[in-house]
Amino acid sequence: MFTSTPESGKVISAGNSDAATTMPKAFPAGAREASDMRYALGGLADPHYLPHHRAAKRLLDVVGSGLALVVLSPLYLVISILIKATSRGPVFYRWKVVGEGGRYITSYKFRSMIENADQLKHLLQEQNEMKGPVFKLRNDPRVTPIGRFLRKFSLDELPQLWSVLKGDLSLVGPRPPLQTEWVRFTDRQKLKLSVKPGLTCLWQISGRNKIQDFDEWVNLDLEYIRRWNFWLDLKILFQTVPAILTGRGAS
Repeated sequence: MFTSTPESGKVISAGNSDAATTMPKAFPAGAREASDMRYALGGLADPHYLPHHRAAKRLLDVVGSGLALVVLSPLYLVISILIKATSRGPVFYRWKVVGEGGRYITSYKFRSMIENADQLKHLLQEQNEMKGPVFKLRNDPRVTPIGRFLRKFSLDELPQLWSVLKGDLSLVGPRPPLQTEWVRFTDRQKLKLSVKPGLTCLWQISGRNKIQDFDEWVNLDLEYIRRWNFWLDLKILFQTVPAILTGRGAS
C-alpha cells in the first residue's frame, strides 16, 4: 500500500511500521489552509518558529537527553532486571505513536503491563475514564505490580529519551497519541501535533489523570504552542521534576 506524505506529497511505502510511515491527510488541508486553520481554531503562533528557536530547542533536547541517558544508565539496568524477574514478556514495549504533522513513529517504554495487554484493551473500553478518543484507566488490571510503581513515578517513560536524542520527540511538547487514537481525532485535536511531541508538557504538571476530558488536555497543548519560548520549556522541565518525584497526578 502506498500513500503521500502531507508535508511533501511524495509517495512512500506504508509497509514500514516505524518512523518512515506517515498517515495520509494528517491535517485536513494543504499547507496554507492548515496554517489558516491553526489561526482560526486555536489562535496559534507559527509552530515552526524561527531557525534559531528550533536550534535552541534541539540543543536542549540533545544535551538533556544525552546526559540523562548516561547518568540514568544504572537505573535502566535495575528496572530491566525487575521487569524480567517479575513478569513474562520483553523489557521494552514498542510504543506506536504519532509525531509532528501526523508522522507515524515508534518509540519505546519500559513494559508496565502484562504481555498481551494490547489484545485485552477492547474488553476495558467501557471503563474508559477519559472523555474523547484516548483511553485512560487509573486502576487498569493489565498493569503489573512493578509496572504500577514505574508508572507512578513515570519511570516507564525513560526509554523515550532515546527518541528525543534521535529527534522523533522533544523533551517538552504535547504528548504523542497512539496511532489507533489519532485516527479518531477531530481537526482541532490534531492541532496539538503542529509541533514535535514531547515527554512532558503543561498536562504533565497540571495533574495528568485528574483531567478527564481530552479537549481540556488539548487546550493545555494549544496553550503551550501559543506561549512557547525557550524559557517556558525550562520552566516546564523544572516543574516536572517534583511532579515525578511525588507521583502527583499519576496512576
